[in-house]
Amino acid sequence: MENLELQKKANEVRKGIVTAVHSAKAGHPGGSLSAADVYTYLYFEEMNIDPQNPKMEDRDRFVLSKGHTAPGLYSTLANRGFFPVEDLTTLRKLGSYLQGHPDMKHIPGVDMSSGSLGQGISAAVGMALGAKMNGKDFRVYTLLGDGELEEGQVWEASMFAGHRKLDNLVVIVDNNGLQIDGKIDDVCSPYPIDKKFEAFNFHVINVDAHDFDALRSAFKEARETKGMPTAIIAHSLKGKGVSFMEGSVDWHGKAPNDEQYAVAMADLERIGEELCQK
Repeated sequence: MENLELQKKANEVRKGIVTAVHSAKAGHPGGSLSAADVYTYLYFEEMNIDPQNPKMEDRDRFVLSKGHTAPGLYSTLANRGFFPVEDLTTLRKLGSYLQGHPDMKHIPGVDMSSGSLGQGISAAVGMALGAKMNGKDFRVYTLLGDGELEEGQVWEASMFAGHRKLDNLVVIVDNNGLQIDGKIDDVCSPYPIDKKFEAFNFHVINVDAHDFDALRSAFKEARETKGMPTAIIAHSLKGKGVSFMEGSVDWHGKAPNDEQYAVAMADLERIGEELCQK
């Protein structure tokens, strides 16, 4: 898919995020929006998946380790055809299958239930090891928040993955610099992130999370790396695409009201119109 088409898809994913969180009156828009381009590249370009056959045995696997940004994953899955886009408005509502965190038992396309920070990467490492042990060639991708790196379990999993040379594993860090309590380097700095993963025997790539050429190059490099897992440090902007959310920790975990929703959707409509004129 050409970059322009990917940009258009990512903008639709962002519309779905904002719509879902507004409808639910709860959720995590900031970190969903910052990762929207990564989600889009994974599901529309990188991964071997089939929306018509979500449980395909040899599919690539994705684990959302920062499970609170489920609106981003849900919007991507819906736009990719796993379930109707219209269902995004049922997020977090009684009786909806779209819960506040990913649920593998009820949501088509979700490979692992997640939400407790630090645990998703461990599940992904187990999937990657299982593929190696069973002689399967599928790949496993997991997305972590940068604040999530403060969890010790992340580094236990990384130590194991590096030791086992799991070159079918790609760990992506959404490095937007903000977590619920403020800047990550003020709360409990995980920096330097790249050097830490290198110390655990990862091949490390730093990338602009909003540049599809850069993402394409990074995932290609990860695919070609043998004998060690890859960590992609995706430098992103929290709230990307919505003017009043960009770079603001205030939008880590709250929903826009009706007036704010109108502004947010106008921002994204404008971006969409600009992309259509290219």
